[in-house]
Amino acid sequence: MKKIKVLVVDDSLLFREVISRGITLDPEIEVVAKAVDPFDARDKIEEYDPDVMICDIEMPKMNGIEFISRLLPQHMIPIIVVSSISEAVFDAIKAGAVDFILKPEMQISKSVEEFINELITKVKTAKKSKLPERIRIIGETVYSDMKFDSSKIIAIGASTGGTEAVFNILKQLPQNIPGIVIVQHIPPMFSRMFAERLNNQTGLRVREANNGDYVEEGKVLVAPGDYHMRVRKTGERYRVEVFQSEKVNGHCPSVDVLFESVAKEAGNNAVGVILTGMGSDGAKGLLAMREKGARTIGQDEKSSVVYGMPRVAYEIGAVEKQTSLENIPKILFSMLK
Repeated sequence: MKKIKVLVVDDSLLFREVISRGITLDPEIEVVAKAVDPFDARDKIEEYDPDVMICDIEMPKMNGIEFISRLLPQHMIPIIVVSSISEAVFDAIKAGAVDFILKPEMQISKSVEEFINELITKVKTAKKSKLPERIRIIGETVYSDMKFDSSKIIAIGASTGGTEAVFNILKQLPQNIPGIVIVQHIPPMFSRMFAERLNNQTGLRVREANNGDYVEEGKVLVAPGDYHMRVRKTGERYRVEVFQSEKVNGHCPSVDVLFESVAKEAGNNAVGVILTGMGSDGAKGLLAMREKGARTIGQDEKSSVVYGMPRVAYEIGAVEKQTSLENIPKILFSMLK
C-alpha cells in the first residue's frame, strides 16, 4: 500500500517531533519532511510533493492563514491546521484548509495519545478530500420576498468541510426562514465561536443551543461540542434538549441523534440536509426522516470536501434530492413552499 506522504510545519521543535513520531506509528502514514516556517515549507513542498500538510497557525515570518491563502493557488494540498483556542481556525478553513485540530496542551482532558489518534484520522480523511470545489466562492443570494410555513423545521448535519458549507447555505437564507437546528462535528471549545461567527456574518440569529431553547423563525441553534442535541415538540412549538451521553457513530454531538428526534417529533413538517463529512453519521437518521414524510437533501460528491456522510445517505435511499452546495438553498426553498 502506498503511504500517505505528510509534511509537518511548526516552528516548535517539540511539536514537530511529537506530531511526526506520533503519526508515523500508523503504517499508512510517512512524514517525508518537516519545516520550521512557511518559506521552509514552500521549498519542502517543491522537493517532496506531500499528499497532506499539517501546519501551525502561529508561525514566524508569515502566519498559517496567509501561507494557506498564498499556497493553495499553486499547490493544491489538503491542509490540517493545528491551533490553540482561537477563531483563527475558521479563517484558516475559509482560506482553504481541510480541517483543524486543537493543540494537546489546550485540551486538558485529552492526552497526547488521543491527540495523535485524532490527527491520524484527520490525515487519512484529508487525503481523500477534494480541494478545487471547496475553495470556490459562492455568491450571496437572499430570497427575502418568500413566505414560509412557520410550523416547519430544518435540520442540518455536517462534519469535515461543514463549517464553510453551513456558512454558504445560511448566508443565502432570509430572516423569515423556519427555525434551523444544526449538528456540526466540532470540538466543544469551538462550537460557541462557530455559532457567534455565523451570527455575525449572516442575517440570521445564530447561537449555541442551550437546553430548553425554542426553535423559532429566523433562529439557528448549533449543538454544543460534546453534547448531543435532540428536538421535542411542545404544543405547536419545538424546543431542543442538549445532553451528554455516549458517542453515537463515534461522535458527540451526533447527526443521527438530531435527525431521529426530528423524524419522531416533526414528521412531514421537516426538511433534513446532510452535508460533507467522513463516515456515515446522519444517514440512518435522514432515512428515518424521509420515511416519516420529511423532505431530504444531500450534498453531491463534486461539491463535498469529503463525500462520506452524504454518499451513505444517498445509497440507503435517505436522500430525496442530491445537489451541489451552491444549489441547496434553492432546493430548500422549493421544499418549504
